[in-house]
Amino acid sequence: MDLGQGIVLFFAALLAGALNSVAGGGSFISFPALVATQVTEKLAIGTNTTALWLGALSSVGAYRRGIQKHRRLMLMMSIPSLVGGFVGTEILIGTPDVTLRLIVPFLLLFAVLLFTFSPRITAFFRQRQTRPTSNTRALILTMLLQFLVASYGGFFGAGIGIMMLAVLSIYGLENIHEMNTVKTSQATLINGISAIVLIAAGQVLLLQGIVMTIAAVIGGYGGAHYAQKLDPKLVRKFVIVVGFTLTAFFFYRTFFMPS
Repeated sequence: MDLGQGIVLFFAALLAGALNSVAGGGSFISFPALVATQVTEKLAIGTNTTALWLGALSSVGAYRRGIQKHRRLMLMMSIPSLVGGFVGTEILIGTPDVTLRLIVPFLLLFAVLLFTFSPRITAFFRQRQTRPTSNTRALILTMLLQFLVASYGGFFGAGIGIMMLAVLSIYGLENIHEMNTVKTSQATLINGISAIVLIAAGQVLLLQGIVMTIAAVIGGYGGAHYAQKLDPKLVRKFVIVVGFTLTAFFFYRTFFMPS
């Protein structure tokens, strides 16, 4: 890694850390930056996941006041987050790079559409649930969906924040700042178990990882701090715009850009 590549990776991780603390999808900035510096796809995923993990930890600190309010939900979601993250990472290690290129755009598109229409989905579930059992049913559904999201997160991770915001919308959370609190804590668990497995498998570049970790920590804490001061409606619109933009970019990268 030369100086120019280091600068590119630093600022990419800085922006990715900030974006992850607000809406998710930061990997769609930091991952292409790694690939652009001639890093293979699988090493790029491993290095990116490990670096952004510590960036997410800094975001958890900024959201610490909101953690107590949904502590039960976060504890229950931690189980599928850890199991799913481990399963997804093991699948990643055995998957060819060409396969990753083909499926990621479709997974992100699904997540963005789910989040965009999440208010209607939430209303649908609320209308068909009765008060004595609705919380239990919603929690079971949330844990199942979280396992699927965590498995995807361990497999690749880009767009995982948007997916979790969609899951939390289905559960019934409406305030984007509260959703970010839960989302960020769970992303930390998923990326943490994934990073451990990837490091053990030799799928992380040390030097690039250090540069990106420092930048992700700075961006993650700063982004989480300022995000809580924004209008929730504006943040939701921001999530949707960023999600569709990044989805379009990855479709273009996968099917129209030369390998």
